[in-house]
Amino acid sequence: MLTPDLRGRGYSDYDPSWRNYHPLTYIGDAWRLLDTLGIDRVIVMGTSLGGLCGMAMSMQDNARIAGLIMNDIGPEIAPEGLNRVQDYTGRLPPVASWDEAVAQTREIYGVWLPGLSDDDWLVMAKRAYREHDGVPRLDFDPNIGRAVREVGPQKGDPWEYFGTLAETPVTVLWGVDSDILTRDICDRMLAAKPDLNVVPVANRGHVPLLDEPECVEAIDAMLEAVS
Repeated sequence: MLTPDLRGRGYSDYDPSWRNYHPLTYIGDAWRLLDTLGIDRVIVMGTSLGGLCGMAMSMQDNARIAGLIMNDIGPEIAPEGLNRVQDYTGRLPPVASWDEAVAQTREIYGVWLPGLSDDDWLVMAKRAYREHDGVPRLDFDPNIGRAVREVGPQKGDPWEYFGTLAETPVTVLWGVDSDILTRDICDRMLAAKPDLNVVPVANRGHVPLLDEPECVEAIDAMLEAVS
């Protein structure tokens, strides 16, 4: 299993040219990683942006995509959810402690992730922040927010990208309270690909955390089906 940090995030370097923070750049990085490791065929599992990248990878070379698991994302994004993400990405004020980092994480995601404990929220914060000189900082280049707002959409029609998956096993994990992937979009995806496996995840918006029982079961089923 490979779990790389996209450029500008986590342990990957920041890009000096912020316009490179774009799905087509990210999938170019993914292909180079797979080629370097000599991996010819993969199941791609992507949350939100990662799912969009998976569709674009299929458009470029479907033969290398053995299956795709899309976590709360489709070829279309509901406008209200897109506006929400664009509004806060790269614009959050700095925090001074882990308590503040937890509070900030909870403020952004609390409505979409009901039922998490205080310990769960600390885990969530530590996925998004890294400590520098004793102070947690968001673990990505703030210029990613600028790219989200100012770089134009990727070339081509995402529904055409999705169409290249007609013969590929695809599972969609759908947070039923999501403002990114709505029931209407799911229905249109099913109309375009009748064998699509849409897995509703209760009490989750954008995004399911992948440890929910229905998510674990669906991921295991994909791995077993494709292996």
